Amino acid sequence: MKIWILQTETPTHKIVRFNCEEHSDLIYLDEFTDDAFKEYLQTLQADIDADKNLKLIKYYGYLHLLLKK
Repeated sequence: MKIWILQTETPTHKIVRFNCEEHSDLIYLDEFTDDAFKEYLQTLQADIDADKNLKLIKYYGYLHLLLKK
């Protein structure tokens, strides 16, 4: 699946927005297999539920994550 991304950082948090469709404010990240996307999520935060988030992006077509630094 093709993924576009937009990241916003604050001193305490990072907001990461993923989308499966091209939008003008998002940057093309890469084309991922399911396993590769789960590995990418693990690089963002080690304790993230990668399986659940993969299902969410496949169902909705987008995924927003609020991650603590």
